[in-house]
Amino acid sequence: MSDLACPMCEMTEVLTHPGHVECVTCGHEWQDEAPADESATARVVKDAYGNVLEDGDIVAMIKDLKLKGSSDVLKVGTKSKPIRLVDGDHEISCKMDGIAIGLKACFVKKVVG
Repeated sequence: MSDLACPMCEMTEVLTHPGHVECVTCGHEWQDEAPADESATARVVKDAYGNVLEDGDIVAMIKDLKLKGSSDVLKVGTKSKPIRLVDGDHEISCKMDGIAIGLKACFVKKVVG
């Protein structure tokens, strides 16, 4: 046992491996060394309902959105191809209805399954 605690379940029963640490209770793995800078950690992007989004997730629109510079409208329930999280004013880069677009996470919900 060690003085390390799992960041997910906060239990102290962890196994140390070369380069990473594993929680015995929940199985969560993380890097052995803490990052030197707090800004180096990955940011968390959440959808309109608070679900954490990751690269490769499928999302659906929760409201109609008119696309700027076009007469097209993305309707409620329109599903995306697998998304990619990006930095900038829009958190999500994806394709919907064959159009490559950037979306803010507050206009989508994660599709489970």
